[in-house]
Amino acid sequence: MHKEKHLDDLDKKILSILMENAKRAYSEIGQQLYVSGGTIHVRMKKMEEMGLVKGYNLVVDHNKLGYDIVAFLGIYLDKSSLFDEVSDELKKIPEVVGAHYTTGQYSIFAKIVCRDTNHLKDLLHDKIQKINGVQRTETFISLEESIDRPIQLIEEED
Repeated sequence: MHKEKHLDDLDKKILSILMENAKRAYSEIGQQLYVSGGTIHVRMKKMEEMGLVKGYNLVVDHNKLGYDIVAFLGIYLDKSSLFDEVSDELKKIPEVVGAHYTTGQYSIFAKIVCRDTNHLKDLLHDKIQKINGVQRTETFISLEESIDRPIQLIEEED
C-alpha cells in the first residue's frame, strides 16, 4: 500500500491491536502503548481519513446461525468487460459475502455462505447462474477453515 509510508510504529501497533480485537477501548490501548487514549483516537481518525481504516466489523460464527456451508465459486464470464454488471448483481445476493476480480481461470472468485447443500444448489441454479454475463461456475465447498487472521504489521518481539 502506497500510504503506508505515512504510518509510524505507533500507528502500526495500534492497528495490530485493533485487528486482533476491534472492541478494545482506546484508553486501554493507550495504557498498553504508554500514550493517552486521546492520542489513539487522533491516530485512528487520521488513518480513517487516509482511507486505511475502512470500517469495523463484527465477526459472527455462521454455523451457529444455521449456515453450515461455506463455498468458493469460480465464475466464468462471457466477456471480462461484464465484470461491473455481474458484480453489481452479486452484491444483491446476501449469501455472497465476498468477491474478487481475478487473474487466471476465473473472472470472479466469490465466497458464499449457505444453510445446506439444497440452499447452495438453489442459490447457484436460481440466482447466480441466471445473471446475465455468467457463462458458468465452478464450486468448491470448504470443509474447514484453518487460518483466518489479519496481516502482521509489526515484528514479533523476542
